[in-house]
Amino acid sequence: MDAHSEPAGRPAVPPNQIRGWRGTAACRVVGISYRQLDYWARTGLVEPSIRRASGSGSNRLYSFRDIIVLKVIKRLLDAGVSLQNIRKAVEALRSRGVKDLAEITLMSDGSTVYECRSAGEVIDLLRGGQGVFGIAVRTTVTEVMGRLATLPGEAPVKTPTRLHPPEQTQGRHTGAVPGRRRTAS
Repeated sequence: MDAHSEPAGRPAVPPNQIRGWRGTAACRVVGISYRQLDYWARTGLVEPSIRRASGSGSNRLYSFRDIIVLKVIKRLLDAGVSLQNIRKAVEALRSRGVKDLAEITLMSDGSTVYECRSAGEVIDLLRGGQGVFGIAVRTTVTEVMGRLATLPGEAPVKTPTRLHPPEQTQGRHTGAVPGRRRTAS
């Protein structure tokens, strides 16, 4: 899936409507450190879907959906769910669009994460007698929307195409000769 499309056959978003947020803005909204965000991106937990890092000094660009998933991960971690179990839950959420995410409630007993799509499923889980907590993703979506509205987003910028790739410019005469001074004509 690329940054211009929604999962599960949803229509593509026109490139002029794509908006993303840098890692620092995502950290502010989610409530995590940049170091934690960087670790999650490098280990593949949540990679930015608009622009990935492309070397030192490059800026990742996270979509709204990416930030929702980051916020859900943070809430699961705060509730004591292991990163290993969170990785499994994120795998299940990866293929969902924002609208689908907003329709689910995640429940956990601290070790297993359950997806509930209806009040009946939540009640069935509670009847099991275990202590559980829930994360209504719709509430998370609303909260993230409000926080991002105060932060500057940006459209992805294509990187300029090089006229001569580095491997072709090696040894090419560029006009300057080492040890010689240019003289004014």
